[in-house]
Amino acid sequence: MSSQKKLPKVGLLYLDYVLRFFDKSNFRGWPDKIEVVTYHWGKDKDRFIKEVKRKKIEVLVGNIPATAYDTFREIAAALPNVRFIPSVETQYSNKSKENVTRFCKKYDIAIPRTEIFYDKKEGDNYLKKAKYPQIVKRSYGPSNYGGYYVHKVDSYKEAAALFAEKKYVPIYTQDAIDLKDSGDVRVMLIGHKPVCAFWRYSGTGEWITNTSQGGSMSYENVSMDILELAVKASKAAKAEYWACDIAVCAKTNKPYILECATAFAAFPYIRDWICQYIMWDISNGKFRKPFVPLYSWEQLGKMDPNVLRTLRHLYFSQHDALPSVDGAFFVERKDAFNMELTDESNRADISDLLLQTLQESDLPKVVTAPDQDENEFEDYAVATEDTDTKELEIEEDDNKISINSASVEELITLPGMGEKTANQVVEKREETPFTLIDELKKLKGFGKKSFEKIMDLIKV
Repeated sequence: MSSQKKLPKVGLLYLDYVLRFFDKSNFRGWPDKIEVVTYHWGKDKDRFIKEVKRKKIEVLVGNIPATAYDTFREIAAALPNVRFIPSVETQYSNKSKENVTRFCKKYDIAIPRTEIFYDKKEGDNYLKKAKYPQIVKRSYGPSNYGGYYVHKVDSYKEAAALFAEKKYVPIYTQDAIDLKDSGDVRVMLIGHKPVCAFWRYSGTGEWITNTSQGGSMSYENVSMDILELAVKASKAAKAEYWACDIAVCAKTNKPYILECATAFAAFPYIRDWICQYIMWDISNGKFRKPFVPLYSWEQLGKMDPNVLRTLRHLYFSQHDALPSVDGAFFVERKDAFNMELTDESNRADISDLLLQTLQESDLPKVVTAPDQDENEFEDYAVATEDTDTKELEIEEDDNKISINSASVEELITLPGMGEKTANQVVEKREETPFTLIDELKKLKGFGKKSFEKIMDLIKV
């Protein structure tokens, strides 16, 4: 580091029973103490605000779950001198599928035609005349569990039966896209630069592409127009880090946003890159900006996942003088995207959308996303789901910590899991792998209450 200017006081935002996206190890090299502030559910706003002030936190890093979004708008307003990363405004689309639609509509970002009804009669009338198949989603909730609240209906009869059973409010229904290669693309960005992208294909006989539900992955052949759409969404959101799920129409090759959010299933090295970027940002350049070559994911994707899980703090070197021959190719490309600082967000970014949401949740109105060419939505289709701010809007199964493969460092991020217990987990599985998560309760000093804190965050 070149300057002696005081670094800001950093805090990590945690919530009880919510899987932690970052921990202190992601901020390797940060010289000052990093604080931790945990929000406890239920009337904890005032205490939380006081703790942030008492610890003199200037930058608070962490994702906000959908069910706590409105509370954190109030918390952020009470802490005007604290920078939230991501900002509350940036996390607007995390709250619900409805918010994703409004966000894309406001910034003219391509999405499938989507209808949102608060009036059941109006919604039912639309479903009677809609073109099928339709993709129905639960718009809002604590988590969408990697597609478990996304449904394909092939007729009005199926749609009516689904809403009668699920009672989703609002009625959120989307024209299905004839998917290219029966898959969609997850794109992850840092500072508006794509750092990872991969196709997700549905399993045999399935239509949901989530890998947690039997889908497969491929890191190859992610086209530039897919990346350009993801970058457009990231810049509109003013997001330090961002992810999009993008569908490509098989008939036109046009990409469309299905989901977007600041919380997503991310590999450990992606989380490290995000925090390297954050340190570069908040230190005014004292820490170097991460350099991640475009399409590096094609090579990283060839590595065994178990290696990547333990290969922390990957760092690419940027050329100081002349790049190599292949490096020159990417440097000279106009479309390669540079990692950059995000614009400062403000309340005006979402104020009109918030007002619209409040009005339409109380009144019988319909929200319609921009019409697309009807011919693009005729055949078999899919829309995937996974970024409902994962209680943090995550693909739950993808982000659950595997007690059969997680490192001690990863295990101790779980609520109430200390290093001693984490080492017990590792020792036990080395003898005999876990077959059920309930087997954790057999560990010495790890009882029922401890297990209940983490049971929704782990898998075998």
